[in-house]
Amino acid sequence: MKAMILAAGYGERLWPLTADRTKPALPVLGKPLVGYVAEYLARFEIKDIVVNLHHRPESVRASLGNGSRFGVHLQYIHEPEILGTSGALDNAREFFAAETFVVINGKIITDIDLNAAINRHQSTKALATLVLRRNASRENFSVVETRDGLVTRFGGMPASPNSEPLMFTGIQILEPRIFDYIPRGVFSHSTTEVYPRAIAEGERIAAQISEGMWHELSTLQRYLDISLALLRVQDRDVEIGSNCHVDGSADVRESVLWNNVTVEKDARLRRSIVGDGVQIGAGQSVENKVVVRADLVEGSAIPKKALPGRVEGENFVVRLSQ
Repeated sequence: MKAMILAAGYGERLWPLTADRTKPALPVLGKPLVGYVAEYLARFEIKDIVVNLHHRPESVRASLGNGSRFGVHLQYIHEPEILGTSGALDNAREFFAAETFVVINGKIITDIDLNAAINRHQSTKALATLVLRRNASRENFSVVETRDGLVTRFGGMPASPNSEPLMFTGIQILEPRIFDYIPRGVFSHSTTEVYPRAIAEGERIAAQISEGMWHELSTLQRYLDISLALLRVQDRDVEIGSNCHVDGSADVRESVLWNNVTVEKDARLRRSIVGDGVQIGAGQSVENKVVVRADLVEGSAIPKKALPGRVEGENFVVRLSQ
């Protein structure tokens, strides 16, 4: 079985961390986020994978290479203009013309049982099977409505405080005839255009409600919170990248430092993300912030979905919990 990893997005809500790389290329505890996705597919013996690229494509290529480090074989397909979640499939339709295939978002970390979803897909003879999970904490993910094990509708954000809505995990199993519903050569999204049309025409979109670990890193706050949650599993609270220097008098807790970071004497860090090459000066206090080099974003327009920030000396700083 083949697969596609969706890795073309801009990652606006993760800016300025995505100023020089795309969202799936962000490091998470020393490994690119998209590397977790590749390893996940490899665990289920899905190793022939295509990755779509658009924003900062070189960052994904550098992160994944040919895939051998993650136990897979990769091909890349570039989108000169971004095509959306189903437009990306149209751009790679020749790769998936012959058999059932998997599509997965490149920004998640999970251990959900993919075989269970594939088995359900095969037993229901559905056009597609979407892996769903219960949104117990009512996070800001679109509601997926189901009836008798089939998806009926894609709704808005969770509304009722007394319900436990279902949400889409970004993992799906598809039949090649999905291409009958995907317009050619234009931008399109699966959940807003393709699946609603297919459901309206009588196709079966199966729902596989799954348990297990699942993290989606799409905002600065989620990136930090999930990184810290993964660190706690390892009985740590700080991640320090390569070629960093942290002075012995510095107090660094619940923080993520990328590569080539310097933290000088008596500096204090709490719940912060520090990007490549940043210098935290002596005695400086950084709490609930994202810090990157100012020259990384110099002359750049702040993306519409990004949190505002400001230049502080040689650094550009975004305050979290805004």
